Amino acid sequence: MRGLWTMVANDLRLRIRDKSVFIFSLIVPLALMGVLNLSFGSFGTDSVELKPAVVVANSGDGGQLGSALLETLDTLPVMEVTIRTVPAGDVSRETKDSGADLGIVLPADFTTAVTAGRPVAVQLVQGDAARMETNVLVSVVDGLLEQFSAGTVTATAGERAGLPHQVLGDLARQTASGTPALSLSEGQAASGQLSLKGSLVAGQAGLFLLFTVGFGVLGLLAEREGGTLARLQSAPVTRGSIVTAKALVGFILGVAATAVLLGVGSLLFGVSFGSPAVVALLVLAVAAAATSLTFIVARLVRTAEQANIAQSILGMVLGIAGGAFFPIQTSGFLAGLMDLNPVAAFIRGLGISAGGGGVADVAVPLVIMLGFAAVAALASRLVPDRGSRG
Repeated sequence: MRGLWTMVANDLRLRIRDKSVFIFSLIVPLALMGVLNLSFGSFGTDSVELKPAVVVANSGDGGQLGSALLETLDTLPVMEVTIRTVPAGDVSRETKDSGADLGIVLPADFTTAVTAGRPVAVQLVQGDAARMETNVLVSVVDGLLEQFSAGTVTATAGERAGLPHQVLGDLARQTASGTPALSLSEGQAASGQLSLKGSLVAGQAGLFLLFTVGFGVLGLLAEREGGTLARLQSAPVTRGSIVTAKALVGFILGVAATAVLLGVGSLLFGVSFGSPAVVALLVLAVAAAATSLTFIVARLVRTAEQANIAQSILGMVLGIAGGAFFPIQTSGFLAGLMDLNPVAAFIRGLGISAGGGGVADVAVPLVIMLGFAAVAALASRLVPDRGSRG
């Protein structure tokens, strides 16, 4: 056991001195995260910042409802609105010439017509810019008019019931300007999925983990080609211990690089992956799954160049299929097969953790990754060792 850890410590020192480890494990994925964030990061925002808007209005109505409509627009909480009052004949021209977002013309009998149950028309003039702010203003006015129309319905129903005209007016006014009996409160349920920015960070960390753990097997093959492997085998250590030491080197490098990528990515892109303890378990599990592939690669190839190609192919296939760049939507048997991908399980586990999930909640992703590691390690024992025959 002492010899095993001696080899691990020696190889780690060599790999840390090798600049290629830092380039391919940290610099390249961080640069790629930045490029992807610049390209797609805006799609992952949960809110849109509305710019200040200008409304050109004319209200010949001196009643309560006309004033309430304009006051509501003036005090919108979602954006700043400036209301300019002009004569009715100038609303359309002023809206176009000044670049205002919306023009409104309220008829002189607006409040009276609503409370009396008579139909009434409100003229809206959209500005030439046709911005999102214009659509918001139109939606607000439309919602207010729908509420006011409820007063018309109330007045009509009251008139048919034979109520006095004074009572009809009061009922219509209360219905049009009163508080709704029911209110809607919007909440957000935990979806178990990462935001777009979180998926980019997690996906790139999982993808480059598959490359990072390959440095262990590359060290093994480099020693085989350089002849130092034969000298190591003449020492009182078994071949299995040598392979295990190389795998541990890849595992340790993978865990460290993935932890750094997730930490730096969280700070740069403003995302959170939840409990550090749960994230640590997921990182250890996916690193074990990725490292298990190196056992198979080490037995299938004869040279470090072949190992580099094989590791790249496996990394890209598993990374892309696991959603390192974009989610893969499948169904049926293929969907079940894709769920066994350790990169996909890692991203899914981080989504659960980011939503507040604990260790029990990420049990399925953990089982998938550890099961993948066990199956791959067992399969490597059944694969012929081509390197030993070279």
